[in-house]
Amino acid sequence: MLQFVIYRRVSTEEQGRSGLGLEAQDRDIALFLETYAETPFEVIGEFTDVLSGKGADRPQLQAALDLVRSRGATLLVAKLDRLSRKVSFIASIMDDKRVNLRVASMPHADKFSLHIYAALAEQEREFISLRTKQALAAAKARGVKLGGDRGNIAQVNAAKRRHADAFAETVEGIVRPLRKRGATLREIAEALNAAGVQTRGGGRWHANTVSRVVARLEAA
Repeated sequence: MLQFVIYRRVSTEEQGRSGLGLEAQDRDIALFLETYAETPFEVIGEFTDVLSGKGADRPQLQAALDLVRSRGATLLVAKLDRLSRKVSFIASIMDDKRVNLRVASMPHADKFSLHIYAALAEQEREFISLRTKQALAAAKARGVKLGGDRGNIAQVNAAKRRHADAFAETVEGIVRPLRKRGATLREIAEALNAAGVQTRGGGRWHANTVSRVVARLEAA
């Protein structure tokens, strides 16, 4: 019988934020088990850390991995970034031949695909942070009042458009290849969410937000 060990992670800040709490992870995991898991199966352990995804020192994850290795079970997480936000850490787990990994929000992804998504997500987060800082610095240098509308509406709107265009470019590495393969807007949104990439506003992706990015990339 297939055995699963469930691991959840949430930071203190994320507990109250929509889409990133334990309830959302439970929902995705339940959906995976009901729809995609081979039957029969059993859940032999559940572990939860309330810690940042940047660090590797997570006692509950270590306990989950120990159980997976000892029982030949499969580690199940809701999203890839719940395991970690560092591609090197994710790679170390996927390279462990004693660890089978499944991601609920990416039910058909194998280890190779997960590694690619982890690398892309880390790269996109770095680019987004850098471009955001550059866009704000450039706007400030041009005299745009970033604190709100103070008689510079045209400049503010122009800065917002440039910021949106720059952001679209940061996720191009994920969006454009999927679009070329015929993925729907919803499927692209699910891939971005699974990879841990946030929207420009720091939220989850939906078909309409992907559509706006695609429109900007096609107009570029």
